[in-house]
Amino acid sequence: MSRPLLDLGKGTARLFWLVFGLAAAAVAIASLFAAGEIGRSRAIAGTQARAEDAGTLALAILRGELEKQRALPVILARDPDVRQALAGGSRHGLDLKLEIIAREARAAVIYLLGPDGVAIAASNWNEPTSFVGSDYSFRDYFRGAVATGSAEQFALGTVSQRPGLYITRRIEEAGQSLGVIVVKVEFDRVEADWRALGGETYVVDRRGVVLLATIEDWRFRVEAPLDPATAAAIRDSLQFGAAPLTLLPLRPQGELVQGLSPLAGRYVQMRQPVPTTDWALEVLLPVDAVITSGRSQSQALVALVLMPGAALAAFALRRRQHNLARREADARAKAELEERVAERTAELAGANQRLVAEMAKRTRAQERLSNVREELAKANRLATLGQITAGVAHEVNQPLAALRTYAENARAFLKRSDAAEADGALVRIVSLTDRIGAITEALRGFARRGKGPLVPVPVASVIEGALTLLEGPLRQAGVTPVVTAPPESVLVTARPIELEQVLVNLLRNATEALLEGGDRGEPALAITVTPRGDRVEVTITDRGPGLSQEALAQLFTPFSTTKPKGLGLGLVISQDMVTSFGGTLTARSRPGDGASFVIDLKRAAA
Repeated sequence: MSRPLLDLGKGTARLFWLVFGLAAAAVAIASLFAAGEIGRSRAIAGTQARAEDAGTLALAILRGELEKQRALPVILARDPDVRQALAGGSRHGLDLKLEIIAREARAAVIYLLGPDGVAIAASNWNEPTSFVGSDYSFRDYFRGAVATGSAEQFALGTVSQRPGLYITRRIEEAGQSLGVIVVKVEFDRVEADWRALGGETYVVDRRGVVLLATIEDWRFRVEAPLDPATAAAIRDSLQFGAAPLTLLPLRPQGELVQGLSPLAGRYVQMRQPVPTTDWALEVLLPVDAVITSGRSQSQALVALVLMPGAALAAFALRRRQHNLARREADARAKAELEERVAERTAELAGANQRLVAEMAKRTRAQERLSNVREELAKANRLATLGQITAGVAHEVNQPLAALRTYAENARAFLKRSDAAEADGALVRIVSLTDRIGAITEALRGFARRGKGPLVPVPVASVIEGALTLLEGPLRQAGVTPVVTAPPESVLVTARPIELEQVLVNLLRNATEALLEGGDRGEPALAITVTPRGDRVEVTITDRGPGLSQEALAQLFTPFSTTKPKGLGLGLVISQDMVTSFGGTLTARSRPGDGASFVIDLKRAAA
């Protein structure tokens, strides 16, 4: 090959170009195939990442709704109106109350079952499909609540014919079941929010039966065929009505899922369990268009890389043939390269615009996730009594341990005939039993909340009762309240148990504020009682971090809270109670200067 190609015979030159063309074609085909596979893999991986993001958002939406509604049966099981209705009191008043609660909490329906499983009150009392008088003793959610105290069951309503989750709680007195409170939750809003995420989302139970889905026709279908016994048991229980339990129009295809008509195409599938349930959440995102686009982009990029190389090789060979042909080939190669660069530039510009749009979409999705998380923080409703009970249990355990020690000492002294020491141990035992009695009496009084008449209430005794209930938490926080009261006995018009509950709520908030920070000056927590003519002011002041003006303005608004895990209901309930006494509850605070809550009540005659 030392001679110029121009000197070769036409046949040799033609063969040389043929071999060159075949080699270049083979390299191009192999490169384009490899680029297509790489583009396919990247497209699937990207879609899987988007499916995981969508699954995270969908799961957060579902859990937010579940946790919010699960608190309702727990609260209503302790409601005095519910217990009064079970005892033969006014049931229509409970109908109206349940109607308001269901509307505010966005529950489908709330109803109360007697011990025989017959509904005696319901939020839909005035609708044609009212549950009042219907027998639900055959339902698993009723049997489960009676047997274990609580239950959950997803089923098709026998009256409404609408699917939903039934959350139940047993109501009992002295170990005897009085009835069951039921909250039915429908998930239309959840499914609508899922549709906004794109793709298809559905939830299956442990048997693979679809409970929730963005495609309504999928509801009560199954992922895999059920064995005859399981299918028969489901139909006999009427859990899903007369649903045929047919298969979903989905078939596995390697790492993807093939959808059948009318949902034709291939999909990426993401599955994750739903915590606190035996459900699993599935997200399907279409991938055919993304694979096609990914392959096209990768192959276009490879072509953009191969074309200059092929052009340069052809240019070198053509140069050895003829200078003129070389210049013409160079001109053609440059023109073709510029055209492809322009096309690729246009493609990249379009891809950049799509990327910007995708970023904006993800930002909106993140904002929705943030809103869902804020709603999750509101789901833990009214746990004050349970938290106080845990603290009082700790306070009772210490005297009990001391009782055992003094009793054993008394036995030892009696064996040694040391009557004086034995008598001293017994005196201490009596003192400790008095202490336990005071603690349990305070807790029992606090639990006896009810709507009684307004009576003259000694402020000092109410403050003493609240401090007794909170003695453990205050000691654990290292806080010693300073109580400043007038020298004479002060009476106010109120209901003693509710006034004590207001003080417990405010003192707990003050203790939590002190744990968050502040200057911890002296006193860190103060209670001041100030008579002003025919009014009495009870002021609770803490030296915590204080509140901003924005937080102070929203302080008594339902579900508005500055606590990371707060519900925003404690102060609203406290204000309602004080208002029912004919008084007011106000607050003042500045960031860094602590906060003061003032209860203004009518003074009662001694």
